[in-house]
This record gives sequence, C-alpha cells and structure tokens, in this order.
Amino acid sequence: GQDFDDPASGFKPSLSWTAGRLTDAQPPHSQAEMLMLCSCPEFRQIFRTLFSKLDKWHFYSEEEKSECGKLQNDSLGLVWFGVLQCPGWQDCPGGDHPQYISSTSLQKGEPLFTCASPFASFSSHIFMNTFSKGIVSNLAGEDNAMILTDARCLPGTEGGGVYIKSKDLYYLAGLIVAPLCWKANEWIGLTLVCSVGSIIKNIGRFLKVFDYSGKRMLPFWTVPDYLTIPGRHRLTQLLSTVALLESGRVWGSGVIISPKLILTCRHVLNGESTVKVKIHPDSNRCLVLKGRVLFATKDNSAYDVAVVELEEGLSAVETITAASEFNTGEDVYIVGYGVFGQRCSVSVTSGVVSAVVTADSQPVMLQTTCAVHAGASGGPIFRKNSGELLGIVSSNARNNTVGASYPHLNFSIPITVLQPLLSVYTQSRDISVFETLNTANDRLHALWRLQGRLSSLQKSKL
Repeated sequence: GQDFDDPASGFKPSLSWTAGRLTDAQPPHSQAEMLMLCSCPEFRQIFRTLFSKLDKWHFYSEEEKSECGKLQNDSLGLVWFGVLQCPGWQDCPGGDHPQYISSTSLQKGEPLFTCASPFASFSSHIFMNTFSKGIVSNLAGEDNAMILTDARCLPGTEGGGVYIKSKDLYYLAGLIVAPLCWKANEWIGLTLVCSVGSIIKNIGRFLKVFDYSGKRMLPFWTVPDYLTIPGRHRLTQLLSTVALLESGRVWGSGVIISPKLILTCRHVLNGESTVKVKIHPDSNRCLVLKGRVLFATKDNSAYDVAVVELEEGLSAVETITAASEFNTGEDVYIVGYGVFGQRCSVSVTSGVVSAVVTADSQPVMLQTTCAVHAGASGGPIFRKNSGELLGIVSSNARNNTVGASYPHLNFSIPITVLQPLLSVYTQSRDISVFETLNTANDRLHALWRLQGRLSSLQKSKL
C-alpha cells in the first residue's frame, strides 16, 4: 500500500486501491451504514441559478419517476450527499486512501474520466466500475462547486467518481449528481457533477476532521495544483474569441475574427440590425459592446451566416488561424454559450469530425459528434491539436415526428466557405462580396434542407 502521509500520491479508481494502481481484487459485499446526510450550499446556490424552473428542467427518465415517486421529482434533492460506512471492509487488503484535486485548479477542456456502475443492481458483475471519458465542459459556482462534463454517463452512475488523470494515476475531482439532463424535454447530453472538495468541506462543518488521537477521520488529501495534465492551457486563449450575442430575448454565439468583426448565424440576430455583444477577455472581465449587422444571408439562402461589426474595436484579439482542410475522425472542440447563455460562462464540448460533406469537390458542411445545444449557434469548431478554426455551428438534428433533438449530430459551415470572402472584404471594405452566399446552386440548397431547421436553436430563450 501507499504511504498515507504522502499527499502527492494518487490512485486508480476501483473498489480497491493499492499503491495507486488498478487491481482486480475487490472487497466482499458488505452492508453499509448511513452515518450522515449533508447538503452542499455552494452547489445548491449555483444549481438554482442555472437550472430555472421556467426552463422545465428534469433529471430523471419517466421510468425512474414512476419507480421512485415524488423524491425524484424534487430536484433540490440533488444537492444532498450521503456518508456511508462499510464495517465489513475494515480488514480487507488494499484500501489505500484516495487523493482529490481541488476543482478551483480545473480548467475547461481538460480530459476527465468517470468510474461508476450503471445498472449494477441488475448485473453487478457486468456493469461494476465501468469507465467513460469526456472533458471539463464548464465550471460554475463558488470554488467551482459545479462541474459539467460531456462524458457519457448512464442511469445508476449517480454518486460515481469523476477523475483527473496525471502520469497514469487518477485523482478524484467530483461525484456524479445527474447523468441525464433534460431541458423542456430536450436531452442536453451533459453530466452534472459536484466538486468533491465542496462536499468534503461541508462534511467537515459537521464532523471534526481529526479525532482526539489525531487520526484523520476524513481519509482524503488534496493534491497540489502542479499536476501534469495533458491538454491543459490549450483552450484558454481560444475561449476569449467566443462572444455572446443577444437580440431581444434571442441569444446565440459568435467567433471574433478581427478587432471589429464577428462571425455568427443569421437566425441569432432575430431580424435585428443591431445586437448586444458580451465578450470575456479573461475570467475576471466582461465587456458589453454594441454590434451592427454588416451582412446577413437571406432566409432562403443555403447558408445561415451573418457578419457583425463592433462599434468599438477591441484593443487585443487572439489571432485565429483558419483551417484549409478537414479530416474525418479528427478531434475537435465546439465552444459556445449553449444551454445557459448569460447565466454561465462559455461551454466547451469535445468530439470528432464525423463527416465532411462536399459539393463540386468543395466542403460545404461539417458534421461532428460534439454535444451542441440551443444557444451554441454561431460558435466555433476548433481543431484540438492546433487550435485552427474549422467552421461555425449552424444547428443540430431534430426529429420533428417525436420532437426529439440529437445534440451529438450537428451541422456546421466550413470556414473555407467564408474565409476567401472575409479576406476580400478586409482589403476592399465592399460588403457586396458576401452576396455570393445568397447565390448557392440547387444541390447545395438540397443538402442543407435535408437537415431542416431547429426551432430550439433559432429561438433560444434567455
């Protein structure tokens, strides 16, 4: 086993921890004793802010509601956590004390893993300790009490661990609160997580951390912030290039391509000639500017595109490199203000380019497996390895027959369609160069009509 006094050691998630490595040895089944229930006020506060009752949020399937009764209908029950003790495990081998990482040191875009047991009550030997992988999609609340991830989790994973990996060891970052989230009957495709640091802090308010002998009652060590985590800092600068655009009660995203120009989708503008633009140059500042609609494609255009010009130019803008080619299967990020809009900072989801659709041998549509939600329209797709801009999000797929949206099937406009026109405009300042977007041929119209319009993206409510 590892030295309990070594706060820098880690572990791999399993029912048994031995010297930081995953082991097949598992403790026998044991009756658990409930020691206490503890709420997390920091998590509760941000939960109430983001998950408004007006948006008709729910976190359980219809089957679970019928099985579990009114308790499941009370979303505030999600902010309570239980502390269990298994007396039958006291003499088991292994059982090294886990380490946790403070959520204040997490960054968006960092890879994370979950280890939990979906459907384990039906067949524990099959489903026990299954893994999933995603990224930190967003962080919110005091000390980042709430973590949102695009890791795919299933019913029964509630209470499972969420981990950050460093040098082949896993460090606990949070507990799964809700693996499935619906907003007005639309599946969001994000998993709701509470920071384990916030939970432990609140448990400590009711229990003494040390008993009279000096032995630690809460067997956790925090981990230094200098962990080596792959992918850290890659997205930080790119996040500042994404803007929130508001037009009345309609809102969406946009990507800043120069000190005064923003690319977005036509439907985000809601037919207005001016929009409110909110930009976060860093985590501590928010700029609110006025934008004038320079150009917007016609309603019958194949492309849903607009160019907004800021009345005041930005003093510093991160330079974005436009991609010149696209590769099916390559890793990408989509960044935008989907789901929560101004109530939360910009979100990130990860996936791959699932398809590159061409017409006349030229890319005219990109599809990705990133989770895309209402409000993400106009947001950028970035290549994971280089940060190059691949395109802007237009919509996701919707089955109008059953009224279901599919966040992991979405459609974007390749930057190669727009970049040549932007370059000409930069030199000539002639807005008519964008009229080419209104003259697409019938084949292009047919390609984009197959995907249809998604009203929840076009009319996202604040």
